[in-house]
Amino acid sequence: MSPNNKRVYYYSLIASLGGLLFGFDIAIFSGAIPFIQPDLSLSPSQLGWVASSLYIGCAVGTLLFGKIAEKLGRKKSLLLVAIIFGASSIAMGLSNHKDTVVIWRIIAGFSVGGASVLSPLYIAEISPRNIRGKMVSINQLAVVIGILFAYITNYFLSFTELNWRLMFMSGALPAVLFLIFLPFLPESPKWLIFNGKKEQGLKILSRIIPPAQIQEEVAFIEGQQHSGKTSYSISAIVKQGFGFLLIVAIVIAVCQQFSGANAVLFYAPIIFDKAGMNVGDQLFLQILIGAINLISTLISMQFVDKIGRKRLLLIGSLGMSILLCLIGLSFSGDFFPSYLLSGFVIAFIGVYAATLAPVTWIIITEIFPIQIRETSVAIASAFLWVACFSLTYLFPVIINTFSSVQTFLLFAGICFAYFLFTLFAVPETKNNRV
Repeated sequence: MSPNNKRVYYYSLIASLGGLLFGFDIAIFSGAIPFIQPDLSLSPSQLGWVASSLYIGCAVGTLLFGKIAEKLGRKKSLLLVAIIFGASSIAMGLSNHKDTVVIWRIIAGFSVGGASVLSPLYIAEISPRNIRGKMVSINQLAVVIGILFAYITNYFLSFTELNWRLMFMSGALPAVLFLIFLPFLPESPKWLIFNGKKEQGLKILSRIIPPAQIQEEVAFIEGQQHSGKTSYSISAIVKQGFGFLLIVAIVIAVCQQFSGANAVLFYAPIIFDKAGMNVGDQLFLQILIGAINLISTLISMQFVDKIGRKRLLLIGSLGMSILLCLIGLSFSGDFFPSYLLSGFVIAFIGVYAATLAPVTWIIITEIFPIQIRETSVAIASAFLWVACFSLTYLFPVIINTFSSVQTFLLFAGICFAYFLFTLFAVPETKNNRV
């Protein structure tokens, strides 16, 4: 690895700690479910509301942090994310009423939404094209590490008296880690040059790309700058001729959520409870799910720049559709014995982690030109969080209203529809400039 690429790798690792916060917070609630539900006397719909309230903040955070990052830069915006996340994690653990938990989860979601936009955006902007996919995948790797850490934390804290409270408060630890390493990050050189700070941007570019490519890169950024920025609205993007790309990005973002993977990641205890498992087994299986999630993400990083984004989406959506059918049918006991359920679920998460999970964020950052990137990434991410809110709120109600078979066959149909959409509408972005 060249010295320039090493620096990009180190910077990407630090920035990806925002992804770790993201993964930790979305997963920590799943382990709290068996304890917070009886402690606060939550009905299925109330449980869905407490769980999904995080994503109201996420949707707002993606939109506002897109504008904040445009004005303040990527580095200062990431600092704000870490501070809000740490403070809200402690406050959630100290809450004594479901409404107070909801308020602090919305505030925490604001920082999680910001991290979901800023970390992959920053990494994409400091990475050369030939390794950009792998570097952005580091953020997804950090997300799944955060999920695994949350599952492990949940398992051990489940044996304590303050279980769900300590689970929430433990989120302050990765936030502090992020704050410690953030000072070592440079500002995005592309943001600096695009905002008239060419000399500072050139200094940073000289550290991360070969000297022969610097002038070409600067000319490209300045060319994008001269083409102008759009206002912060969907209508302005459509008028500039990028409406179809925005629709594609929104569909990709929404389908990642409604693929069923996050229902498994968020509500595995409920799913395994339907199969008759006790709480200890449920939380231990979550650790296995987190481990396969991590291993599959590592595998994906080796192929995302070789196979291409679109092909991975096709493989993932079709494979997940098939596995969701198997998961649903295993609940009935008529087609597959129920003990295969755990294996099907783990395989399903493995396929998701190797395909849809990392590729979604890569495409969203690659598909748009720089003059509308902050706005477009923020809009697509906001739709992602609205979909995530809807899924998280509705899943406890759906699985209690319909059978488990019907629930997972519905997700299978959505994945197959996504496969067809990808086949006919999604462009390959592997060689796009960022």
